[in-house]
Amino acid sequence: MFLSILGILTMVLTGVVGASAPNLKRVGGIGRIVGVLLIALGVFSSIFVQMSAGSVGVQTLFGKVQPKVLTEGLNIVNPLMSIQRFDTRTQNYTMSAIHDEGDKAGDDAIRVLSSDGLEVVIDMTVLYRVLAEKAPTIVRTIGQDYTEIVVRPIVRTKIRDLAANYDAVSLYSSKREEFQARLFTAIEKEFTKRGFVLEQVLIRNLNLPSSVKAAIESKINAEQESQKMRFVLDKERQEADRKRVEAQGIADYQRILTSSLTDKLLQYEKIKAQKELAASPNAKVIIMDGKSSPMILSGN
Repeated sequence: MFLSILGILTMVLTGVVGASAPNLKRVGGIGRIVGVLLIALGVFSSIFVQMSAGSVGVQTLFGKVQPKVLTEGLNIVNPLMSIQRFDTRTQNYTMSAIHDEGDKAGDDAIRVLSSDGLEVVIDMTVLYRVLAEKAPTIVRTIGQDYTEIVVRPIVRTKIRDLAANYDAVSLYSSKREEFQARLFTAIEKEFTKRGFVLEQVLIRNLNLPSSVKAAIESKINAEQESQKMRFVLDKERQEADRKRVEAQGIADYQRILTSSLTDKLLQYEKIKAQKELAASPNAKVIIMDGKSSPMILSGN
């Protein structure tokens, strides 16, 4: 539109100059040609609007928001339309106690009161994106500054409301994942109403008063030592059971062996041993006493 306005001004000015000075009529003619070219170029550039990847455009005609959304690529539009561009890629909003780490300078962490009255300081990041088809509604009801109008207030309010249902120790340890899941559900519900898609809620850091943190760490260490001792006792108990089973097996073996050793079996085993000795190539001396088995002595 700027080029069209510039072309109109050029035609008017050169026309005035040409009318006031007959010797400059040629300048007026050239000015009209240039003006027409500028108007044509302005209209042409206003008809074609290119949207980059990951963005959409919302059209407004004389203050009225149009429902049709311009998608990425080349779009043909009414040259009188004004276009507001929206980024539909994933965006993040961070609130942190560390200076210059969050979206606001300085300490922007969320301070909440737990159910036991202790102050808990939470750093967190919200990942979200604009729903493309809801962009006209966002322009009409919220505007471009939706991070300050919607995202920040909803997140901070919901986290304070939910944190009041947990004591500080639970938030720090056992209930942290549950708290984060409930927080996601609560924020997602509010975002969906307003045309946003919540992708993830990340609790980056959770700080308790130093005295409470020291007590929690001491308790955790004690529980770990207790678990370690239970493991050692279980291992010793299993070893004792193993030795008991092994001893029972040996006792059973000896009992079975003793009950099966008869005089005839012993005599048979002696005869077998003597035959093996007699078959060996070494010289032997056999002593017979007539009562027991013969004694075989090697000659070497």
